[in-house]
Amino acid sequence: MTVLDQPMLGYIAASGAFTVLFAGSLPVIERARMLPFVGAALVICAALGAAVAHDPLLVSIGIVLVASVSAALAFGFRLGPPGPLFFVLVFGLSATVVRSAPITPAGYVAAIAAGCAFSYLIAVSPLALARVRARRARPLRQLFPGPSWDADARRLLLRVVLVSVLGVVVSLFLDPARAYWIVGAAVAVIGIASSRRAALQRATHRLLGTIAGAGVYALLALLHPSGLWLAALLGVLQFSIELVVVRHYALALTLITPLVLLLLGAATGSTGDMSIAMERVVDTLAGAALGALSGLLHPRSDPSRAAHPAPA
Repeated sequence: MTVLDQPMLGYIAASGAFTVLFAGSLPVIERARMLPFVGAALVICAALGAAVAHDPLLVSIGIVLVASVSAALAFGFRLGPPGPLFFVLVFGLSATVVRSAPITPAGYVAAIAAGCAFSYLIAVSPLALARVRARRARPLRQLFPGPSWDADARRLLLRVVLVSVLGVVVSLFLDPARAYWIVGAAVAVIGIASSRRAALQRATHRLLGTIAGAGVYALLALLHPSGLWLAALLGVLQFSIELVVVRHYALALTLITPLVLLLLGAATGSTGDMSIAMERVVDTLAGAALGALSGLLHPRSDPSRAAHPAPA
């Protein structure tokens, strides 16, 4: 889109790459069945965010609803990492960009949908090889077992609902427009691990990763990346995130933070604004604290391992 002199559409479509962060450990033949549901959910979140972008009250209500519903579905159908986080972020980013940038809601949603579709095609491109297609795929019923919510899943869902409501309330004292980042930070801390220990660990990772990510963003912003250089930089960041997001959360956030800030800055014309990076650190501190405190809902007698295990 930069080559076609429509870079803003390209920046927006780049958010569709979040589609491929899901089900990364599965065979391609099975990802081909799962990812359309993820992409559709991201587009729906983007459409909702774009539709209510100019009404702060509806945006706040939408953050709570999107976080709660996406968490219920992710936990109920055993979606796995990264859980409901990116559905919340896409909703918030969509509302922010449509409110700030010269683009219509319909144009924004179309760009996101195109990005999700293109990302899907890249993700399943190995199916061009006969040996990849020859592998037998499990039916959707096994890929998405459920819906069912055991005790741990219900606690995780309760935590998401609580931190969503409290995150929106906290944002009233900071900036309501930043509520999605506070809630996203809290949801990221909750993850899919059902234990107090995991809550504290992820809160620490979230905070340290975001602070480091803000520093990375500051260094990159000094270079004033634009055009094809910015496109290449976004690709490098996304590729690196895909490699580490499941295995090392703090490192992943060191990359996710500058990626999201660069996307937001490029779409709204605020790239290089360091006040935004500092705001994200404050928002992350608030969200991480909420996410960690919500871990107290798990009894001490709970095993420290996750109910729905995933790599640390």
